[in-house]
Amino acid sequence: MTAEPVVRGGGVRRDVDPRLLRAFVAVAEELHFTRAAARLYVAQQALSRDVRRLERELGAELFARTTRQVTLTADGERLLPYVRRVLAAQDDLADAVTGGARPLLVDVNSPGLVFGRILERARALAPECELMARFESGLTGAAAEMIAGRLDVSFGRFAGLDPALRAELAQQPVRYEPMAVLLPTGHPLAELAAVPLDALAGETVYAGAGNPRTPEWTDLAHRLFEGRGIEIAPPAPLAVGVEEFERVMAKSRNPVLAVVDFPAMPGAELRPLTDPVPLSPVSLVWRKGLVHPGFTALRAAAAALAAEERWLEMPANAWVPAADSLIMMSRR
Repeated sequence: MTAEPVVRGGGVRRDVDPRLLRAFVAVAEELHFTRAAARLYVAQQALSRDVRRLERELGAELFARTTRQVTLTADGERLLPYVRRVLAAQDDLADAVTGGARPLLVDVNSPGLVFGRILERARALAPECELMARFESGLTGAAAEMIAGRLDVSFGRFAGLDPALRAELAQQPVRYEPMAVLLPTGHPLAELAAVPLDALAGETVYAGAGNPRTPEWTDLAHRLFEGRGIEIAPPAPLAVGVEEFERVMAKSRNPVLAVVDFPAMPGAELRPLTDPVPLSPVSLVWRKGLVHPGFTALRAAAAALAAEERWLEMPANAWVPAADSLIMMSRR
């Protein structure tokens, strides 16, 4: 026996989760659960659960489902315009809180990295919003800026942050990024198509030591190199710009720990690391409580690209620190 539907004045909760309402609208407009789930960037099973939960909370059947089609019931038809108005009012409230036209400030770390692709996808999803790129070059440095309110979003290794910083931030796993080594032109290992990790034994590798914005990267290098006879280069002056990077690298001749999507640098050869394949765990990171229409698009873009390109699938013979694995499994 079905409870009286909301449209007939039955007892109804007044604190319905807006996520459930958005799920209802997506299915009502698509009349197809798979397409609606893709539109919301959620699993179809999760979307179905949300719709069933909304029906229980409202005491109304909203959809007639068969193996061939999904249609709105009479109650669903009557409810739809009300839900649209509720969601529009919520969006207006979010705009009032965020200043509406305020740009979303997104740190993509450095020009040429994969995070720029996520930003471009988000701009296409939310063309009415201004999403501005920033280049902080490290998650620790960006975290301080986010907590201070001078930056909204960044990318990087969340497990490498100080716990006090993590407590004020939230994250969404995006990618296991294969690591690489940048070798000075003429280095013997540059003759290889890929560099086995043990081949770096006896080398001194630069991994950002001394850079106050990137200690999470240096920590990852320490964990990777431990017990392998690979030294981490001592702190060096921060090279800003391609010309300075090329000059410092030519002077030190030290290999540099990098990722496979690191942009091309004059005087250097990029080679992937193997045996094992070390992975840099990357999350989308933001300060807790962030509300902005462009941020919703950014999260959707990150989830879509991660799914399309299988960024969260680990290759065979992969290496990731245990602490990072736990965080990357929490798909928030």
